[in-house]
Amino acid sequence: MSLPDEFHEIAKRVSNWGRWGAADEIGTLNLISETVTRSAAARVTSGRRVSLALPLRLDGVQNGLIPGRVNPLHTMVAVNLEMFGPGTVATSDDMVVMGLQAATHWDGLGHVSHSGRIYNGRPAASITAHGRAGFSGLEKAGPVVSRGVLLDVARARDVERLDGGHAVTPEDLATAEELAGVTVQAGDIVLVRTGQIQRYLAGDKDGYAHPSPGLSIRTPEWFHARDVAAVANDTLTFEIIPPEIEGLWLGVHALHLVEMGMLQGQNWNLEELSRVCAEEQRYTFLLSATPEPFVGAVGAPVAPVAVF
Repeated sequence: MSLPDEFHEIAKRVSNWGRWGAADEIGTLNLISETVTRSAAARVTSGRRVSLALPLRLDGVQNGLIPGRVNPLHTMVAVNLEMFGPGTVATSDDMVVMGLQAATHWDGLGHVSHSGRIYNGRPAASITAHGRAGFSGLEKAGPVVSRGVLLDVARARDVERLDGGHAVTPEDLATAEELAGVTVQAGDIVLVRTGQIQRYLAGDKDGYAHPSPGLSIRTPEWFHARDVAAVANDTLTFEIIPPEIEGLWLGVHALHLVEMGMLQGQNWNLEELSRVCAEEQRYTFLLSATPEPFVGAVGAPVAPVAVF
């Protein structure tokens, strides 16, 4: 089934191909200038810190819905080993096997393709089993530190959690922006709270996965118009599942990653952040969210921290 005309029309309107040159591999992260980061850092007043990452654990968010995306398999490879002989200092080491998108993570620009292409018009065939992502691997992202903005859609709609059939629209984003008393600016990292992660935190992994509220196919134009640098939310799939347009699976992924070159984050725990923002009466903060620099990766874990 080919992608619908509506998708291609939106793609033309939001495309950033060539905007930062034919060699560009980081897309909208170019919008996080030194000036943007310096301004974000200047907003820190109390030093209050909020972690937005889920714990990396065997009983994580993955339930088998997405093939190969396994929760962390963590084991010890040395336990109090006196490697230099009896009575010497002993060491303990551990190792882990996991999907790079197992828990709180960024999707890289090579994570999806459409029409045989990834970001900036490069061939999808440049991603191979052994070579990984030949272009736009997440190690290219570098430090991701900017102003974070929480758009608390659930709170703006006066609910604890959006229902599974709710597509977050541009109108929802504008209402949450009004609640926050802030205007989203170029270089911002926007965090969209739906409350869906409450299902996982309560032990309902399957209910967390599907059906899920998420971003509408109409929202990429909203982010593009504001020159947003990256977007993350508190769901497994980011966009609404099942999709709004029959047969158009991962359409928002394709518009963000392929057309706009914009990182997309999932499984971000925004519950404490929502509480703190309401207490502080402030929905902007310094956000540190650098992906782990796996070379050639199309996704990578991240442990984001909001600083007030």
